[in-house]
Amino acid sequence: MSLAPQVQTQSGSQGTPAIELRGISKAFGPVQANKDISIRVMPGTIHGIIGENGAGKSTLMSILYGFYHADSGEIFINGRRTLIPDSQAAIRAGIGMVFQHFKLVENFTVLENVVLGAEDGALLRPSLAKARAQLRQLAEEYELDVDPDARIEEIGVGFQQRVEILKALYRRADILILDEPTGVLTPPEADHLFRILRNLKAQGKTIVLITHKLREIMDITDTVSVMRRGEMTATVATRDTNPAQLAELMVGRKVLLRVDKTPAEPGAPVLEIDNLRVVDAKGVERLKGVSLAVRAGEILGIAGVAGNGQSELLEVLGGYMKGTGTVRVKGRPIDIAGHEDARDRRDAGIGHVPEDRQQAGLILDFAAWENIALGYHHRDAYGRGAMMDQAAMKADTADKMQRFDVRPPNPMLAAKNFSGGNQQKIVVAREIESGPDLLLIGQPTRGVDIGAIEFIHKQIVALRDQGKAILLVSVELDEILSLSDRIAVMFDGRIMGEKIAADTDANELGLLMAGITEGTA
Repeated sequence: MSLAPQVQTQSGSQGTPAIELRGISKAFGPVQANKDISIRVMPGTIHGIIGENGAGKSTLMSILYGFYHADSGEIFINGRRTLIPDSQAAIRAGIGMVFQHFKLVENFTVLENVVLGAEDGALLRPSLAKARAQLRQLAEEYELDVDPDARIEEIGVGFQQRVEILKALYRRADILILDEPTGVLTPPEADHLFRILRNLKAQGKTIVLITHKLREIMDITDTVSVMRRGEMTATVATRDTNPAQLAELMVGRKVLLRVDKTPAEPGAPVLEIDNLRVVDAKGVERLKGVSLAVRAGEILGIAGVAGNGQSELLEVLGGYMKGTGTVRVKGRPIDIAGHEDARDRRDAGIGHVPEDRQQAGLILDFAAWENIALGYHHRDAYGRGAMMDQAAMKADTADKMQRFDVRPPNPMLAAKNFSGGNQQKIVVAREIESGPDLLLIGQPTRGVDIGAIEFIHKQIVALRDQGKAILLVSVELDEILSLSDRIAVMFDGRIMGEKIAADTDANELGLLMAGITEGTA
């Protein structure tokens, strides 16, 4: 397929578009986020927008939703030129948006979040009663079941996302924009979301889906538009393309859609865990006697449905939780009773890419150079004693940003101003470049585009080939299968079994993930 820009329309899509953007441009200082973009989205369809992190997808949709103002260009909704100076204007135009990072008040109930900003008057009780009745109807119509009286902080991310969709539907949105909606979902939650989207489409809603996951594009969309470096490179009917072609259009080169690695040559054990147990703050036992080992020069993947102890395993090894049992790194006992912290883990040769980059991997208001040095600022490369060499930190960050393709490559930019995938690259660069003997890595490519996934996978394999040990946790079963040398499956806080990656498949792992072993079967 040629990489020249092209526009194709799906059959049967003639008529007035639900959304038409003409010549949209937007710059943030010297960074041209959107450049002369035009796009048409037909009513009653699911239209995907894909591109690398930093390609301008979210900026474009934020302009449509009134979060940003375009420097030039026009917006048409259902054929009518529409000015959208803010999100309230977007809502009045029938547009709703579900952001990658939800906009919910944690200590409010589901019902209160849905009503917030859409009250009928000064008295709240009538608004809540009206919303309760409408939520019941919407839940039945679109499979959006969620307890209206549950507090947001008490429900999982899958249910929180349903609340965001309910908020939009309650405000009578006919156009729904979803930004990386499956980035924080487990595979079953993502499947349920797709059922919801198909129901919405069947009811005549128009959906714009921003995602980097090609499988999702192929499964759920009718049409897909591809963006690269702020420009629209192609719009095609989904049935007329394939993942390899889309990946090439996104990145501008052919992309390897599998992990290219040689067989592992494992050495001596680096991490040894024996009878590890963890009880959380509520007294619930999360790890129930976990024992495993990771050797030098191998990647041990931990498979399992989210919530079965994988997060707790990473957190106790990373120094964020207490536990009991025995943990050794290169033969040295690691104190897991709470007397050592994350800095002690780093000094012991443990690097850690946490599952949630924003909550545990970055300080969002800090600049990139401060985040790159975070946790390693006491090392000699950054100065001695209390005197830190900021010039050295900034130069080191600039070097890492170039080698890890962080966009934009600006060490002075605050972490919150990078896209999610580029935030992930900052964390991965910091931890891999620290030279750990053991790398703990959770959800390495969550919210990351296809080109960056390929790059991050290469860095992990390169670290393995240097003789380092890697403990990988991912809810993406394809990632576990393709990246791991050995795979341990967790269910209900226990290791259900271990498999050689080359000798197993998704079906066998799926049974273990459900707690079914050969004996129980």
